[in-house]
Amino acid sequence: MLVKTKAIVISSLKYQEKSLIVKCFTQSDGLKSYFVRDAFSSRKSNQKIAYFQPLTILEIEAVHKNKGTLENFKELKLANTFQTIHNDVVKSTIVMFLSEMLHHSIHEEEKNEALFVFLETALMWLDTHDETANFHLILLLEITKYLGFYPDISDMDMPFFEMTEGIFTPFHGINSLSEHETNLFKKLIDLKFDYDMKTFHVIERQLLLKIVIDYYSFHLQGFKKPKSLDVLKEVFS
Repeated sequence: MLVKTKAIVISSLKYQEKSLIVKCFTQSDGLKSYFVRDAFSSRKSNQKIAYFQPLTILEIEAVHKNKGTLENFKELKLANTFQTIHNDVVKSTIVMFLSEMLHHSIHEEEKNEALFVFLETALMWLDTHDETANFHLILLLEITKYLGFYPDISDMDMPFFEMTEGIFTPFHGINSLSEHETNLFKKLIDLKFDYDMKTFHVIERQLLLKIVIDYYSFHLQGFKKPKSLDVLKEVFS
């Protein structure tokens, strides 16, 4: 079936000498993997390697056989040309980290247009703003709304957050955050992209990152900690 859709690049893996296997989160069909033959050949001018950088947003025309095998692009172009993301070391590190998180978090080959629109909007915000220290934390927490494990905030006045159930409780259980950690987590829940980026100190931000990653680990089977995590910590230290 011939499909025209937007797609966000999640990962690309070199195959043999000249080809790529590219995983994309598409607006039309959720997660899809594509085989790009001779991607490193200058003759393939319409399939530049630059198109497959982490979280690049593409407009694609592709043949989807939907048989669990690799699909093929027919045409592709940039849907949005980022002005800063791939040229700014902080932003490029953020998107490298987030692409890894998404790689280990999104597994469904089914349409999730709400998540796609949210990611596209968030990436465009990142590209046009300079104060980005909390961006990855806010994004990762917001994504849990679309993956089905956003915290239940109905009892947010309670002093402890229980990670496995995703609820606030009056008691400190074996998988609960401490009262200090819970207070930080509550501040993150209330945070929006355009709020004051000085809300957290460096140490608090690193603690929150650990909490969010641990939260993903509790709720996503087979979740792996991103290899780029140390690079991200270094950039924000």
